[in-house]
This record gives sequence, C-alpha cells and structure tokens, in this order.
Amino acid sequence: MDRTNASLLQRRQAAVARGVSQVHPIVADHAHNATVVDVEGREYLDFAGGIAVLNTGHLHPKVIAAVQAQLGKLTHTCFQVLAYEPYIALCEQIAKRVPGDFAKKTLLVTTGSEAVENAVKIARAATGRAGVIVFTGAYHGRTLMTLAMTGKKVPYAAGMGLMPGGVYRAQYPCALHGVSVDDAIASIERVFKNDAEPRDIAAIVIEPVQGEGGFYPAPVEFMQRLRALCDQHGILLVADEVQTGAGRTGSFFAMEQMGVLADLTTFAKSVGGGFPIAGVCGKAEIMDVIAPGGLGGTYAGNPLACAAALAVLEVFEEERLLERSQVIGARLSAGLRALQAKHPSIVDVRGLGAMVAIELGVGGDPHQPDAELTNRLVARARDKGLILLSCGPYGNVLRMLVPLTVEDALLERGLAILGECFAELA
Repeated sequence: MDRTNASLLQRRQAAVARGVSQVHPIVADHAHNATVVDVEGREYLDFAGGIAVLNTGHLHPKVIAAVQAQLGKLTHTCFQVLAYEPYIALCEQIAKRVPGDFAKKTLLVTTGSEAVENAVKIARAATGRAGVIVFTGAYHGRTLMTLAMTGKKVPYAAGMGLMPGGVYRAQYPCALHGVSVDDAIASIERVFKNDAEPRDIAAIVIEPVQGEGGFYPAPVEFMQRLRALCDQHGILLVADEVQTGAGRTGSFFAMEQMGVLADLTTFAKSVGGGFPIAGVCGKAEIMDVIAPGGLGGTYAGNPLACAAALAVLEVFEEERLLERSQVIGARLSAGLRALQAKHPSIVDVRGLGAMVAIELGVGGDPHQPDAELTNRLVARARDKGLILLSCGPYGNVLRMLVPLTVEDALLERGLAILGECFAELA
C-alpha cells in the first residue's frame, strides 16, 4: 500500500471527522527526542512538542523502559476496583511538587479537560456555590463545561450552541494590549456587581501563563491581588497548569514563581511524557469534600501512564531539566529578540522559562494582529524542516514548545531556520 503523506491524508479525509483539525499536512512515522520523521523519510525539528506534551522529548529511554516494565505486570484494573502502586506513588510525587506547605491529596484522570472539569466539581462541592470566573483568552478544554470556560468560541465551540451557564469572564491583564492589573481586578469586581455575587462564585480559574491564549504570563502583582480577593470572599483559586506544568516555565509548576499558592492545581500534558495522564492536586480538606464514588473514571490514572509519569519525574531530577528549561528560555528569548531588532513585525517577545512566544503585528502595530504573516511563517518553516505552532486569540503568535531535552545544536538550528523565514517573508 502506498504510504505517502498525500495518500494517507486522503484516507484521513475519508475516515476522520472533519472537526478534527491538523496544522501540518504531514503523517509522522517515528521520532526521537526533538526530531520527527514522516512516512516519506523526511526529518523535522519539533518545536511543537505535541502541544506541550513532550518536555522530556519523544521516546525518552527511561520513560519507555518504565512503560515496558509496567506492560509486563498489568495494563488496567480500574483503580476504583483494584488499586495499584503506580497510581498511589504518582499522587505522592505530584503532591511534593505542587507548591504549598500544607497537606495535599491528588486525583488522577486522563485529559486536561477532565482535570479542569473535576477541579470545578471539587470547588463547587467544597464551597456550596456554583459560579466560576475565568478570563479572556483562556483555554481550559473541549468538554461542555470547559468549553464554557474557554475564551475562544471559533473554532472550539462553533455551531454547538450555548454552553453551560454560571461561567463569568473577566479581563486577563496584558500591558501590550492596554489591560492593566487594575483593569483586570476591576473587571472581576464588575462581575460581582453585574452578574453574580461573590457568595455565588465557587472558584476563579486561571492559567499562570496563558497557553492557547498567547503565552501571556500573569503579572505577579495580579496573582497576589487575585489571591487576596479569593481569600476575602471565600472563593477557591484554581491554577490551570495543564500547559505550564512539568517544567515548561523553569519551575515544575509556574505558580512557584507567582508569589502565591493555589487551592487546587490541574496538570496534564508533559507530566506523562507522551502518555495520557492528568489530574487535580490540592488542599487535602478540599479534595476530600466529595464522598467515595464522586470522582474517578474507568481509565483514570492508567497504570502505563502512571509508570511513564513517575519516570518523567525521575528524568527531571537526573537531567536537571528545570535548570535546562531556564537555559533554553534564555537562549530562545535572546535569539528572538535579535530577530525582533531586524523585523518590526515582531511586536513582542515574551514568556516564562522555556514557554516563549513572539507576537506579530502589521507594520509593527500590536493592535493590528498579523495572522496572515504568522501562517506563512509556519508553512515556510515546515518547508525548511521546522515544525511550529501558532496561538493567540487572533492567531498571530508563534509559540516555542521545543523539548527541554533538545540538543544545543538543534536549538540553534531551529532559531536559524526561523531567521531565514523572517528574512524571506517579513
């Protein structure tokens, strides 16, 4: 059978639902660390990382060995029927890493959307309230509740009608676009005045650095004022660390750099090193509010994924990937700022740790998003062997999600390719 990108994508079109999008017209065959090879044998440098899933790279030997060992023991029992040690051990290890010197407990599920949805369930049970405040530009998932929380209707909720109620949106602070910390706090107060009293709000859910929303880090001052506001009104602060977690920002969880603690933390993506695992970790007294049977899932905390995640945590320690994240972030930022000096279309270079992005504006105007140039850059980079992803409410942000295990030469090669693309197109 013909195994070319074109032939397989033709089969995909006939077999796969149209709503499942695909950025690059490539069918991957195999991968190693920071490179992917397609079915035609062409190698690509991967700066997408499976959308922030591969901080430890493709097929890290320690992760694969852990999964292979677990594969010979058991692949499934459903933890609610028969427990197994990897689930328990992973909960212990996550609790050690979530910031906060208080007793913690953890729930494991399968996807980031599940994690956020369960955090809302826990917050509602703990407070006896139903409302949730989220932010402009937020991305929290694709289930009905998390779609209501996500701040981008097209394409994620297009044609699906109204989402569940009780979700209120405040402004995310962004100095580049004229939203100050005071403005953002005032928008929460407007929710309290116009939409829902504080006593009706169970949780405020925030990404410490927005992911799909454009890689905007929350100012520390804002996080501190948000924490104080939650404490004043008995509202739980939920940190959605699905994309920021597992070392992407230079600390295992981004909240370590925010000067305040969350009541509940969601995690997923790179924690599993390519295997589906997610969860919620928080204050023990909050996590324990829901009675047995109220949390869980058939595949939640699968043994193979737990084994992979435990290996990922070991890799972080052994290879000092938190330090490596900071080094990669500094190199990316320096390289991108050098590009910015040459190309006015780059209106901003920003990020935290290795969670770095550039924003493009027509003629250097941050108020005129240049999605067209962004798309052309993504396509030209692909032609040159570099896989990139865009993001942001207007699709004009290029984000860097290269594995933290990338070799220095490949990191520099990726920056060089991006430089070539700007020289040709910008």
